[in-house]
Amino acid sequence: IVVVLEWDGTAITGMVNPGTDNLPIRNATLDPNGWVVRFELESKDRSGNALNYVIEGTIENLASFNRSIRGTWKNQQQSGPFIITRQ
Repeated sequence: IVVVLEWDGTAITGMVNPGTDNLPIRNATLDPNGWVVRFELESKDRSGNALNYVIEGTIENLASFNRSIRGTWKNQQQSGPFIITRQ
């Protein structure tokens, strides 16, 4: 999975899986107290039903070029941990 995040100093924008299966990032926030990032995605399951994802994590190794975001994701059917690493 590829995640593209853009920060213009005010707003976070981006998408997951850019290309033919892209999912635009919605309602993204960054709380600098603890460096917590939160955003939402809307997708569909195999039956075509809407899946609303909530992704929330903390930026780790903020000063490093290869910093990461570690946290959890959830939708109406499942949840789990994730790590996004800058490359």
